[in-house]
Amino acid sequence: MIKSFRSRRPIEAKIVAQHRCSMSVFKARRVIDQIRDRSYKETVIILELMHYRASYPILKLIYSAAANASHNMDLNEADSFISEAKVNEGAIRKKVRPRARGRSYLIKGPTCYITIVLQDKSNLNYI
Repeated sequence: MIKSFRSRRPIEAKIVAQHRCSMSVFKARRVIDQIRDRSYKETVIILELMHYRASYPILKLIYSAAANASHNMDLNEADSFISEAKVNEGAIRKKVRPRARGRSYLIKGPTCYITIVLQDKSNLNYI
């Protein structure tokens, strides 16, 4: 007789910001590298004290992921931590600026995709 074992997967709340973050990937990664694998409370304190421009949109994403986790999955915010945080390149926004003698100048505005995954510490040891 073969027994089937169901492995418990960790409970996590994932949030992705696409087409919203109009900043460079390198500027966002500088902030994301500071908060990866930290607790929720520690992350919020770090982001509130950082004076980079990228910290405010990332802080809003952290709040949104915590709200999703507490509302949809009944997770406690105090027991959660950032298990995964990554930044990928998005589409480049292009605008044309008029110059002298009928010429044009191309302005490139970089965008990025930010993915944040909150995971509960109590469900960390699963089979």
